[in-house]
Amino acid sequence: MYAVIETGGKQYRVEVGTELEVELLEAGPGESVAFDRVLLVADGDAASIGRPVVANASVAAEIVRRERGEKLINFKYGPKTRRRVKKGHRQELMVIRISDIVLDGKSAAKEAQKAEDARLTERQRLEEAARRQAAKDAELAAKLAAEKPATTAKDTTKAKATTKAKATTKAKAADTTGPADATADDAKPATKAKASGTARASRTSSAAKTTKAKAGTTKTDTTKNTRARKSDED
Repeated sequence: MYAVIETGGKQYRVEVGTELEVELLEAGPGESVAFDRVLLVADGDAASIGRPVVANASVAAEIVRRERGEKLINFKYGPKTRRRVKKGHRQELMVIRISDIVLDGKSAAKEAQKAEDARLTERQRLEEAARRQAAKDAELAAKLAAEKPATTAKDTTKAKATTKAKATTKAKAADTTGPADATADDAKPATKAKASGTARASRTSSAAKTTKAKAGTTKTDTTKNTRARKSDED
């Protein structure tokens, strides 16, 4: 709900809680004043327009403090007459805060208070729900933190057992593979020696056969030559 009021020859649009500066009033800070010249009151889609003022409508306000406006300079001069006039002025003002707008017994301040209470109630309900959820989350986190060390210990034991089993398996494999490799390595020189001996024996036998073949050929040639000589002598 808002209203349009007239004071000091000026019009102002106001709502509950609005602070504004108006012309000097006959009241001091902390006092309450009422404005009867209400030109318009609007509540949602409904509006009451005054001719010139709205009947059964009033606006209550509280004076906050008294101030002075900015300094205004008024300068006048008359050409060719050497007339110069300079004046300054600071308007006395009152800062007011609108406390209530009433139309036909309906108070805007009471409605605003009800809305504020409902909002606070809703806020408190949400805060309570958030507090409960936080408590549940903390309880769950504590439970998980308590269960985590036991799980870690089990995992560590399993990892150690697995590592130990792997090391034992590797050691056994190394023991099994070692003698076989050694036997193979020992067997290799013997095989090489046998092969060398066989090669040498074959070479020797070949050389002996060749020598025998040459000796036989020589004997045959000598016998042939001797027989030829004897036939020639006869």
